[in-house]
Amino acid sequence: MAPALLTRADHLLVEASRALEPMLRVLAEVEHGLFAARLERQPIEAPVFVAGLARAGTTMVLALLAQAAGVATHRYRDFPFLFVPIAWNWFQDRIGAGAGPARERAHRDRIRITRESAEAFEEPLWQSFFRSAHDPAACHVLGAQTRHAAFEECFRSHLRKILWLRGGRRYVSKGNYNVARIGYLARLFPDARFVVPVRDPLEQVRSLAAQHERFCRYAAEDARVPRYLAAAGHYEFGPQRRPLNLDPARVGEIEAAWRAGQECRGYARQWAQVYAHVEHLRQDPALRERILVVRYEDACARRGDTCRRLLEFCRLEDAGGAVAAAAAALSAPAPREPVGRDAAAAVRAEAAATAVRYGYCARVGTSRGS
Repeated sequence: MAPALLTRADHLLVEASRALEPMLRVLAEVEHGLFAARLERQPIEAPVFVAGLARAGTTMVLALLAQAAGVATHRYRDFPFLFVPIAWNWFQDRIGAGAGPARERAHRDRIRITRESAEAFEEPLWQSFFRSAHDPAACHVLGAQTRHAAFEECFRSHLRKILWLRGGRRYVSKGNYNVARIGYLARLFPDARFVVPVRDPLEQVRSLAAQHERFCRYAAEDARVPRYLAAAGHYEFGPQRRPLNLDPARVGEIEAAWRAGQECRGYARQWAQVYAHVEHLRQDPALRERILVVRYEDACARRGDTCRRLLEFCRLEDAGGAVAAAAAALSAPAPREPVGRDAAAAVRAEAAATAVRYGYCARVGTSRGS
């Protein structure tokens, strides 16, 4: 997605997918019809949804779970023609589009990817059917009372397509914005499990602010970048940034901080609202046992324990030891320069009350038990 990575072909394909979206939704139904005999025999068993605020380790968790036996995920190769994954993958296979060389992704966060790497690509489907999915003025929470027959039919079909394409038994996805849809997804899939990574707010906010600066710089160098990010459903940072509205009475506080140039305060308010929402969901007896919170610091410091917890909670198996091997390679990022005093104070003021609930000390920046 950085200017060096966003080729002319990438840009043209994304623009084509945006222009053809209504037709692609129809073609999704045609594709299902062509393979209906196989797809309707494909069960959707206990799907796993990794969700939460960006920069908490959601990609890390997805990469671990993707190594488990029988898991099917989206891959980079599935974008941008998400609505017709069978046809799009068939076409790529015919033209010899292989994995390609591994490269560090545009975030410059040590994560190396190929076209076959697991990634988050549900969001284009959500924003196609839920037009207010990223409108800051609209509440983004979708609960058990939500109904959208056309989306639900398309979504179930899509999950079956991914499972069949990958020869998998268990669907695992990463979708940061699904943190607002846990109640809805829990109704659609009564055996679904939800994994929510969280990170010390000072470090998570620092990372979010740094990525925002980086992607704004990319966009200044290549005006196509924001449209690419929006097509993929990424609004966490960059010039197309929009807050996640989980609290309509307070979402304006996030936007106000950003307008004032207070990046860390705005992100700290977003952090507090996201994880207060998660804590609220965990008070629901119907959801409590279906949500696992994974602390980034624990994943890096106690890798084996975290790996076992994840597998047990998701009811997945590490038959070949691939998950354990991937977990063994996890490490915390190198220490960075501390954020400024004013920014650190802003994070403490905005996030400390919620942070304590997740084992982070009232003095944000330290952690009990990590």
